[in-house]
Amino acid sequence: MSKTHCTASKALAALLALSAVTPAMASVQHKADAKTATAVKPAAKPPEDQILAVINGQVLTQRDVDNRAKLFVLSTGLPISPEIMSRMRGQIIHQLIDERLKTQEILKRHINVEPDQIAGAITNIEQRNGMPKNALRDRLATDGVSLTTLIDQIRVQIGWMQVLREKLGEEGRITATQISQREQALQAEQGRAQYFMSEIFVPVADPRHDEAELAFTKTIISQLREGAPFPIVAAQFSQAQSALDGGSMGWVQEDNLDPQVVNIVRQMPIGAISNPIQVAGGFVIATVQSKRVVGKQMGTVLDLRQAFFPFDTPLNPQNPTEQQRTALQKATAAVQTIHSCPEMEALNKSLGEKRPGNPGSQVMERLMPQMKAVLESLPPNKVSRPLVSMDGIALLMVCDRQQKNLAQQSPSEIADQLMNERVEQASRQLQRDLQRRAIIEMRPAAKMAFN
Repeated sequence: MSKTHCTASKALAALLALSAVTPAMASVQHKADAKTATAVKPAAKPPEDQILAVINGQVLTQRDVDNRAKLFVLSTGLPISPEIMSRMRGQIIHQLIDERLKTQEILKRHINVEPDQIAGAITNIEQRNGMPKNALRDRLATDGVSLTTLIDQIRVQIGWMQVLREKLGEEGRITATQISQREQALQAEQGRAQYFMSEIFVPVADPRHDEAELAFTKTIISQLREGAPFPIVAAQFSQAQSALDGGSMGWVQEDNLDPQVVNIVRQMPIGAISNPIQVAGGFVIATVQSKRVVGKQMGTVLDLRQAFFPFDTPLNPQNPTEQQRTALQKATAAVQTIHSCPEMEALNKSLGEKRPGNPGSQVMERLMPQMKAVLESLPPNKVSRPLVSMDGIALLMVCDRQQKNLAQQSPSEIADQLMNERVEQASRQLQRDLQRRAIIEMRPAAKMAFN
């Protein structure tokens, strides 16, 4: 190896040790790639075309359940035993039945979900989990899971949201008066706690017999505590409308939460996963990312730009490829030649935009300690040192930094919160109506799953 190559290899290894990335900026290697897909197969597998249920004349097969189970295993990134998957089977069937009912309502209303909407939702899932663009698609293909399984689920989620907006009609329009009323209510809550949190909602069909749903909820919690990504698990299994946002509820005050949830989140450490919380209609799994006092939280908001030099293959710091050494050299040169945010965006575009050139505003106080150390002393319009991850090198630039009251919600944020509350209420009501009117025939093989 030449002296230049040796130097580049050492530089990559050193930079990898120093680098830190956030989900919005660059990805980390996804763990347990090879171990997860094989853990689903039970000892005696029913035929794939076996019919488990007929929902208003539409069949649900064993293949449908197997594909959703494989998608869950892949999403967690963890090895999951056949026993755990067997315990989850009943709830997967319930969820797929609900999705069939939603799909039928979507078709009845002639609602069409565009491909770019689905693509955007997949990209959002990848970004929330620090995955490179198209990484989720590639992982599905590698592990033998049909992309159609994910697309079908996302299509239902997006289409159902359009059903609800159509159903709400004029009631779905948020007025200036309503925003003003909520602003006044928030002012009255000055000094009270507010939580930035996410949820997974597991509905209960019969409150008198909730054993299966409780067991399913506990299984999900155990996987989350083992390290399964909350946003992906929420996107798959939560029956709240927040599922499309990876379970994120944004900032919520106590008056907008069930009393049972409030009692728990008041005591929860940041980042912890709650035990099952029983609420009207089902169980909630909650996690709190941050807490603040209404009206009183100053912070530094950064307007950032990013340029990302992708690697063709995952990095081995001790033996980088020629392409990876070249990428480091180009990134190092760009540190000296880029002097403005428009130049950073142009550079990222020329590199194929594998990461967004504008990763969105970032709150300094919420960044990982390593990333905070990189950005807190970085002057505006100056490029950071190269930040190396397993799949590429990121350069960051601060375009602007401002001190803001982070606890002060804007009118648009209040409008979004009001809309989400109405949509959630309409969703639960319409789901109950569809279930009550549906003709559902459970076949013996499926009934066994509920025993």
